[in-house]
Amino acid sequence: MPLDPVTQISGRAVYVPGADLDTDRIIPARFMKCVTFDGLGEYAFYDVRFDEHGNQTGHPLNDPRFAGASILLAGVNFGCGSSREHAPQALRKYGFNGFIAESFAEIFFGNATTLAMPCVIASAADLAALRREVAGDPATVVTIDVVALRVRSSGGLEIPVSMPDSARLALVSGRWDPIQELLDNAALSDAKAVALHYV
Repeated sequence: MPLDPVTQISGRAVYVPGADLDTDRIIPARFMKCVTFDGLGEYAFYDVRFDEHGNQTGHPLNDPRFAGASILLAGVNFGCGSSREHAPQALRKYGFNGFIAESFAEIFFGNATTLAMPCVIASAADLAALRREVAGDPATVVTIDVVALRVRSSGGLEIPVSMPDSARLALVSGRWDPIQELLDNAALSDAKAVALHYV
């Protein structure tokens, strides 16, 4: 059965600066000893949010103005590095529901969208305009419209964004979880296995 469609998401935003923010930066490997993904959120960006003594740094996620932000703004090649699913899981558990960046690493993009978190691509200039608006007023509400491929802000900014059609259609049709797709089509899978003499 289809899951809930993801046609748009809204929330306050925070910009995490830097190009090529890799999955080890997003969730350091030493925190990946969990059996489930529960609790990973507290370790998102841990090594840049805290110094070696456990004191908070000046990282944007520590800025009280952006507390509770649910849309992450990023630069180029966000989520590169290893293919660990823990990275988007940690960001989901932290409280993020969607991402706007100049580009995404392919595996991170796939892992995030199968968690129903849209990853949309904006131009550097448009992203800079959105960052300025959010920095000027952290209460700004940002909406990612997955159907129209637009990002709108409560301050009146509207920018075009893009994402691959396959991921976009999966989100808006509620077909974003491949495991659910397999469960929904178990009878077809069984029939094909018999036809191919695997059973």
